[in-house]
Amino acid sequence: MADLVKELISGVVDSVLKEILKKTTGRVTTKRKRRKTRPAATTKVARKTTSAKPKPARKQVSKRRTAAGRSRQRRS
Repeated sequence: MADLVKELISGVVDSVLKEILKKTTGRVTTKRKRRKTRPAATTKVARKTTSAKPKPARKQVSKRRTAAGRSRQRRS
């Protein structure tokens, strides 16, 4: 009777080990895909040459300091 139970348990353990090993073999870590380069027709340079003239640069406006900003500057 003990041999029968021992044989049954060993059979189950063997089958489980085989199943686990079968699942783990052949797995390879996934490699990151490289970004595909766009065709020359859709690159930024090609699009810029066809667009209208560029907008003029905006005039720089000086930022007025608040009282809190001035006191903060004095403290540091």
